[in-house]
Amino acid sequence: MTRLPAAEPELSSSQLLQGQREVVIRHGEQVYRLRHTRNDKLILTK
Repeated sequence: MTRLPAAEPELSSSQLLQGQREVVIRHGEQVYRLRHTRNDKLILTK
């Protein structure tokens, strides 16, 4: 029997941002900012 790979978890940007325009994401020792722009784009910066 062939086993299919597990589906990747999916989150909407509204779930991540929770009504905010920007959130901080910590990944190990690094800190990133996810920002929702006025042009309805997402920008991830270190």
